[in-house]
Amino acid sequence: MIFFTLSFIYVCSYTMNLVKGGITMVKLKNSFHRKEKKYILTNRIYQQLREKIDPYLQEDEHGLHTIISIYFDTEDYQMIRNSITKPVYKEKFRIRSYGIPKEESTVFLEIKKKISGVVYKRRVALTYEAAQNYVQKPHSFKLQTAKEQQIKQEIDWLFARKRLKPKVMIAYDRRALFDLENEDFRITFDFNIRYRQDRLTCAIDDQGERVAPEIDILMEVKAMGAYPLWFSEMLAALEIYPVSFSKYAQTYQRYLFEPHSNWKNFG
Repeated sequence: MIFFTLSFIYVCSYTMNLVKGGITMVKLKNSFHRKEKKYILTNRIYQQLREKIDPYLQEDEHGLHTIISIYFDTEDYQMIRNSITKPVYKEKFRIRSYGIPKEESTVFLEIKKKISGVVYKRRVALTYEAAQNYVQKPHSFKLQTAKEQQIKQEIDWLFARKRLKPKVMIAYDRRALFDLENEDFRITFDFNIRYRQDRLTCAIDDQGERVAPEIDILMEVKAMGAYPLWFSEMLAALEIYPVSFSKYAQTYQRYLFEPHSNWKNFG
């Protein structure tokens, strides 16, 4: 199943389907920003929290679904090493699929930037087959709309400047909840976060080893302003506190840089 995540502040653009005789376009969202905080939950705390928030939030129509990302980096992992130092500005690049893609499935080329705690995402949508071709020949096509082409040029420049290569696959299973009365407030729960270093340029699947076996669920709260009072009270009652946790950083620290280290800092 392929689908699109909710965006908060966005610019409308189009997905690209490569067909004989030209490119067909389908409207979607490709640029948005928000603040994100992460929380580590045990299964017990997750169940208690779900009981409390279910009257306020609605789970999206996709239920439990899989997200797969191929992260790109320099030969010596410069981008993630810089990110771990917690600079004011940091960036990542990935190809992201919602579900296991077929050649004609929609995937995203996505730049994720974080500036002073605010997350910005810029992405273009295209078929998985076209994304594979892009990795081999980044300048092999152009998009029809100015907005899409501008984002693609940013990606082209990043690829050329950093000489990016696929480094790791990270997948997880997600449940997403949203507030019908507040589109700027959304919660996701990620289960079974896993990674793989091989088979990154062939057909994508979601098979891999657990990144952090001691973690049951990673909760992400996505909002542009203050949390609703009812949610803040629930976090306090259950003693749930934010942590610093990056899926890619954790994978790098635990397995790519020092494979046998036991990192206590969530990075």
